[in-house]
Amino acid sequence: MMWEHVVRGVLVASVCVGMVSAVSRAEAKSPLTGSMKKIDGSEVDLASYDGKVVLVVNVASRCGYTRQYAGLQELYAKFKDKGLVILGFPANDFGAQEPGSDEQIADFCKSTYGVDFDMFSKITVKGNEAPTLYKTLIAESDPSGDVKWNFEKFLIGRDGSIAGRFRSGVAPSDDELMSAIEAELAKK
Repeated sequence: MMWEHVVRGVLVASVCVGMVSAVSRAEAKSPLTGSMKKIDGSEVDLASYDGKVVLVVNVASRCGYTRQYAGLQELYAKFKDKGLVILGFPANDFGAQEPGSDEQIADFCKSTYGVDFDMFSKITVKGNEAPTLYKTLIAESDPSGDVKWNFEKFLIGRDGSIAGRFRSGVAPSDDELMSAIEAELAKK
């Protein structure tokens, strides 16, 4: 008889914890708010990516990680029909490795790597000048904190929650990143 009360107590506690977790996820602020300028000068409402799996990457054309453009393009080609979008944000914050204009960056990405995922106008990804998107990503991701270098990746699930953060050394083809993307794409 006593064990029944213990088991019921554990079950009730488990249900309550699950409900609190669900509420916390629902209350989490989606980073996909506001609008931003694409590399072609047009404005896009980030909410237009709701329901997609979104990989946000700060990129640079003169970085040791620049070759990751090829891997990002391969990821996009492989998963775009399943709901993956990649958002590239050129930034000159680290080692002045993105000095070009938006037009120069767009030309480089297209001619060198065949990039056809969404590219945005050059921004800063750290400090007070960072857009709300990046302020939310660095505050709400695990681990939280400033972007450390070019080609840092943030994965946003279909529900708008931050599903993962991957530092620059994690290549687009890395099993950890691929598994996280596939897991988010499997969610409906």
